[in-house]
Amino acid sequence: MRKLIVFNNISLDGYFTDAVGDMRWAHKSDPEWIEFSSNNASGGGMLLFGRKTYDMMAAYWPTEAAMKAMPIVAEGMNRMPKIVFSRTMTAPAWQNTQLIKSDIAGAVRRLKEEPGPGMAIMGSGTIVAQLTDAGLIDEYQIATHPIALGGGRTLFEGIKTRLNLKTVDSRLFKNGCVFTRYAKM
Repeated sequence: MRKLIVFNNISLDGYFTDAVGDMRWAHKSDPEWIEFSSNNASGGGMLLFGRKTYDMMAAYWPTEAAMKAMPIVAEGMNRMPKIVFSRTMTAPAWQNTQLIKSDIAGAVRRLKEEPGPGMAIMGSGTIVAQLTDAGLIDEYQIATHPIALGGGRTLFEGIKTRLNLKTVDSRLFKNGCVFTRYAKM
């Protein structure tokens, strides 16, 4: 059975986007963080996105600027198979992308039962909340940044049930970011 993880950046006060939906505050350009990100992106697997995060990623990773700034990450992001969940999108433009319009939990349940490498959700708070409530997420990988935004969207906004997790491991980066892995109890 495939494993489904969430990888997200959050602010110290718990937001994954600021009040206007911007996530640029989470982008770090120091060598240690770039190496960590590159190692994560060089693996296999499938990426899952909600529409807003997909549009943001699709607008950047296939570009020459992305290839210059983070070539290993860009190559991985473009190569990996992707799924975008959207009721309104007609056809995804980013290579290797499949569109799923309904029954998100059912689709992910079926994907988890298929053989193959793991799956990762990046951003996509609404999708994270829905799949958390459905009990389909195996691990949460959270990078907490030393910044307070004062408002925005929380990663678990809208969940209906308490989520009890256990800490698997953590790592402190020189840029002040703390990366922590949590698993379901």
